Amino acid sequence: MRGSRGGSILRAPMSAPLYLDHNATTPLLPEVVEAMTPFLTTHFGNPSSGHAYGRVAKDAVEHARAQVAALLHAPAESIIFTSGGTEATALALRGSFLARPARRHLVTSSIEHPATSRVAAELAAQGARLSTVGVDAQGVLKLDALKAALKPYTLWLSLIHAHNETGVMQPVAQAAKHAHQVDTLVHVDASQSAGKVPLDVDALGADLLTLAAHKLYGPKGVGALYVRPGVTLTPLAPGGGQEGGRRSGTENVASIVGFGAACAAAVRDLEETSARVTRLRDELWARLKDAVPGLRLAGDGAPRLPNTLYVLFPGASGNAVLAATPDIAASTGSACHDGHDTAPHVLTEMGFAPNVAVGAVRLSLGRATSDADVARAAQALSTGWRKVSS
Repeated sequence: MRGSRGGSILRAPMSAPLYLDHNATTPLLPEVVEAMTPFLTTHFGNPSSGHAYGRVAKDAVEHARAQVAALLHAPAESIIFTSGGTEATALALRGSFLARPARRHLVTSSIEHPATSRVAAELAAQGARLSTVGVDAQGVLKLDALKAALKPYTLWLSLIHAHNETGVMQPVAQAAKHAHQVDTLVHVDASQSAGKVPLDVDALGADLLTLAAHKLYGPKGVGALYVRPGVTLTPLAPGGGQEGGRRSGTENVASIVGFGAACAAAVRDLEETSARVTRLRDELWARLKDAVPGLRLAGDGAPRLPNTLYVLFPGASGNAVLAATPDIAASTGSACHDGHDTAPHVLTEMGFAPNVAVGAVRLSLGRATSDADVARAAQALSTGWRKVSS
């Protein structure tokens, strides 16, 4: 199956479940594997070494840095490679907290990824003051409440760009304007939006921005943090001084090279892929809505990622629907404890009643998703729902 001009996506055989969980992780593009392979075999040098082996590795890391930067319309020197999105966010939030000790007020939203919310909670436990801003019924940040929360002594504002479950896009650029009026740093978690929508750090007003390679057809275990020139961070792990002294440790060269290749593919294919996946997403929603009376779509009135549907099945939990639909690999966002389903946090923040919110299923399409896949998914999910609905 051809996903785009980038070539074929490696896919499981038709007997395997249909993969509709691309917001969780994505398969490697063949061109990413091809780019990585020499650095897993022949080009094994340490980028910090001064000899020929090290220079080859160093040049590859710097080429990948430029490719990642191009995705963000940013200078290459503003990119720090990390072990993933979680570390990138921790470096942004903790590193700035350590670097600016006079400021101890933090602002974030009530629907952040745990990589952000748990760091914020830990810093609050260490004496920071934390303000959390809610969202409206569409899952969009309340800008008036945000403006009121920002103070002249606020250190940072951290916002998710596109929610990982609902796919709802947040008004980051507008929020950043308010934050910069009080000299507040703006951190953007773009892990979920990268490769799906255009990203420009200047247009977003981002001072710090998180990326994760495995969300855009790159390898797991590598990410990046954009740091606007002039922003100071205290390293979390002092050591050999790699990454400009901001993130020590020998670089994961092969994965960094793969990350760069994935970013280059995203830049090249973004417009084409986004248009095709949006059409398929809307077709899947139309088919499901016709087949499942009372089906709801979270964030249906808000800007959303082109690949994401967060649907709420009536009269059944999302976990039960997926258990009755083994032909589909998707996720719910809800937890099950002692046989009882817990409503996804983002949906209760949006005002959904818990008994409605437990019906949520996230369907996230990818480069390789086809028209046939959409038809297959709609039929399988509606059939599964009918088996378990009350």
